[in-house]
Amino acid sequence: MAASLMEKFAESLGSPEPAVRLMLSILIGYPCALVYRKFLFYQPATVIHLFHTFSGLALAAFNFGSQIYHSAVCVLVQFLMLRLMGRTVTTVLSSFLFQMLYLLAGYYFTATKDYDIKWTMPHCVLTLKLIGVSLDYYDGRKDPSQLSLEQKKAGLLSVPSLLEMCGFSYFYGGFLVGPQFTLRSYQRLGGGGAPPCPSIIPAMKRFGLGFVCVVIYATFSPYFPNSYFLSDEFPFWYCCVFILLWSKVMLYKYVSCWIIAEGVCILSGLGYNGVVDGKHQWDACANMKVWLYETTPLFGGTIASFNINTNAWAARQVFKRLKFLGNKMLSHVTTLLFLTIWHGLHSGYFMCFFMEFLIITVERRALVTDSPLLTKLANSALYPLIYVVQQIIHWFFMGYSLVPFCLFTYDKWLKVYSSIYFCGHVFFPAVYLVIPYLRKVLVPRKELSQKKQE
Repeated sequence: MAASLMEKFAESLGSPEPAVRLMLSILIGYPCALVYRKFLFYQPATVIHLFHTFSGLALAAFNFGSQIYHSAVCVLVQFLMLRLMGRTVTTVLSSFLFQMLYLLAGYYFTATKDYDIKWTMPHCVLTLKLIGVSLDYYDGRKDPSQLSLEQKKAGLLSVPSLLEMCGFSYFYGGFLVGPQFTLRSYQRLGGGGAPPCPSIIPAMKRFGLGFVCVVIYATFSPYFPNSYFLSDEFPFWYCCVFILLWSKVMLYKYVSCWIIAEGVCILSGLGYNGVVDGKHQWDACANMKVWLYETTPLFGGTIASFNINTNAWAARQVFKRLKFLGNKMLSHVTTLLFLTIWHGLHSGYFMCFFMEFLIITVERRALVTDSPLLTKLANSALYPLIYVVQQIIHWFFMGYSLVPFCLFTYDKWLKVYSSIYFCGHVFFPAVYLVIPYLRKVLVPRKELSQKKQE
């Protein structure tokens, strides 16, 4: 009967039932966080871990039924690895291989040609958490002088208990859609003491902003269906405008979930980040910088504002640990390859991250800061016009990169790219090849020589 009611409720909203279940589960995190702050904050750590474990398991069962055993198996295996193998490279490698192979097997056996909300969605979040625990536990053996500030904050000095691992893994504020946070951060929820400060107002601000994003997505997404891409061909410029608007609307699906989930973390206290200039900071679990996301004309700015904690995890646990390669470009490519495989096995993910790498590589060679003429234009009265043009280019090619990410299979995204003549694949390599010649014209020799010395 409950399933029938959910089905009818989803039909009344005009949304798929799994999506409605997911959003309800994220929202349920708010009363869970209130119960914790009001009644459990001063309780022993065991009580707190039990509450977080069973509330998270209940939400997982509500969404995925008996398939929650996948996450339970991975949490148990990770705990046994830490206990039995200790602080060794073998533990790190075994954890990485087991967790990634389990996730990839899940992708393989549940794959369809469309985006489905299934158990692999929260499991990809869990995979990074569990791999991160093994790395942080390994860092705990090192001399503090050998660790970065981030590693010192995240390093584990002892093996977590199984109950602690479960509370960390199933915490209702991050189990379903993130954000990523360290076990050390989670442990502070069971540390007792006084709550850092009232968290209701900052949490409700994030909830309100997330709700606005939900409304925007729900209102406009029916006008920009993915199926449009596979319909009859339309004029080139019409397709370009559609891609630009489609990407803006489509991304609000992710933005809304992350912001609302961040509000849950803030309400529980996990989002507290100390005091800066006399003001309490609540950005420890921030997954979106909304103002930067909406206003930046740069691809790098969008990446820096989007899915922040996952990007930070990849930077800390993958990119910076590849320092031994001695090549930042190689480390960057390897990190992007890891993130690609972590997202899934569809060819669209590989094409999307390839485009990201290509675009960022070109953008980093920009001439504006080196050329007096371009700097003068950027500071002139023409800048508003330049900004608008730059934003149009920025969001079109952002959408261009996201087409394969959302359409998954090569037969679909190849059809879309063919209809717009692979313009992104032509534009950015062409710009990359032309920039050295433009640099000779626009950058004075003095500036060029100083650049080379740097």
